[in-house]
Amino acid sequence: MPRTLVKDALNATAPHDAILLQGWVRTRRDAKAFSFIELNDGSCLKGLQVIVDASLPDYAHITKANTGASVEVHGKLVESKGGGQKWEIVAEKFTVLGEADATYPLQKKGHTLEFLREIAHLRPRSNLFGAVFRVRSRLAYAVHQFFQERSFHYVHTPIITASDAEGAGNMFRVTTLDLAKLPKTEQGEIDSAQDFFGKKTFLTVSGQLEGEIFATALSNIYTFGPTFRAENSHTSRHAAEFWMIEPEMAFCDLQGDMNLAEAFVKYLIRDAKEHCAADLEFFSKFVDKELLARLDFVLEKPFVRCSYTEAVEILTKCGKTWEHPVAWGANLQAEHERYLTEEHFKCPVTVYNYPRAIKAFYMRVTDGCAPDRQTVAAMDLLVPGIGEIIGGSQREERLDLLKEGMALHHLDEKAYWWYLDLRRYGSVPHAGFGLGFERMLMFVTGVANIRDVIPFARTPGTAEF
Repeated sequence: MPRTLVKDALNATAPHDAILLQGWVRTRRDAKAFSFIELNDGSCLKGLQVIVDASLPDYAHITKANTGASVEVHGKLVESKGGGQKWEIVAEKFTVLGEADATYPLQKKGHTLEFLREIAHLRPRSNLFGAVFRVRSRLAYAVHQFFQERSFHYVHTPIITASDAEGAGNMFRVTTLDLAKLPKTEQGEIDSAQDFFGKKTFLTVSGQLEGEIFATALSNIYTFGPTFRAENSHTSRHAAEFWMIEPEMAFCDLQGDMNLAEAFVKYLIRDAKEHCAADLEFFSKFVDKELLARLDFVLEKPFVRCSYTEAVEILTKCGKTWEHPVAWGANLQAEHERYLTEEHFKCPVTVYNYPRAIKAFYMRVTDGCAPDRQTVAAMDLLVPGIGEIIGGSQREERLDLLKEGMALHHLDEKAYWWYLDLRRYGSVPHAGFGLGFERMLMFVTGVANIRDVIPFARTPGTAEF
């Protein structure tokens, strides 16, 4: 007999005389003549009630069906006599497949998020994390749907790279050299020529540069993969390993880039509301009571577009005292971004045209900008409750200005020879952005810490599981 998932049993339109369910025991309640078991298999938030009659030959095994045990139930799907659910199972055969004793950590009681991070191998069985990772799965699918529907090609960019797309240097080194006997050059430096790839290599911080290669051949592409930052940051918004979605579009300017980014955010929210309604209801009840209203707010409100210069003027004139001072030429911090979205504009905001000095070397210098306030065609998409969720730009397609940007950031042209070639041979205006998948999940679920929307968090000092 084929297995039936709990979600399908709960959505049944008629009783079934024969049904097979397999899953884990959430709770068991014993009466004189029978036992009630709540069975959950992770297919949905709700469990299904199973009634096991004491007259069954294998009823003696019921004492092994403790919270956390895995079980198999053959029986009938019948209309529930109690309130709260439409269907229940009357067991005809009940088998305990894997026992769980009283040491099982996820007993029916409240658990802190810090404790659940310590048992990341078991936390997906909890209501909260089951819901988080179902939403994560669905939104990953929706990412591909969004781009495939718009004729974007999916490109796998390398995880091991010799290029620093951000120019910040916060990268994890990849090496096969014996750290106890490092080969040295005559100058006393590590001899990277003897390493596996014959040069210094790192875990990627972005697939953008390689994505540009394919955009200048296939027009519209996107990447979706893991990225890494070796920043010693302990905030709730940063992780050393996270997933990024990075589209790149040939023949596109900053306006087109902002249009796509705004449509993308709305698409993912709409998809989650349609396909993860029960899980979102759970989050709105137990995680963030304002969640559903905020998601509707972003769906219904048009995004305001505001230049960086205008944003700085708003922040300096608002009368608030900032933890991080506001000044033209400084990065906007989360407190500034949230003020713009939550208090000033009261809607999502796309900030554009940032100072050249604080942005990456590849961003296009805006035409006609003043020499003392040089800006680039960069944009950040800000949402209430999170702040920045997307960062992007029009790329510099002019060879001379790209070289100038590399010099400003002290980058070696020889290391980026292939990137410069894209400007020598058929260069076109092009643009793209990066969306941190975990940031998007935090926004859609209301979960406040990035460690709780990724299966196994990689943060400073933590690489368990």
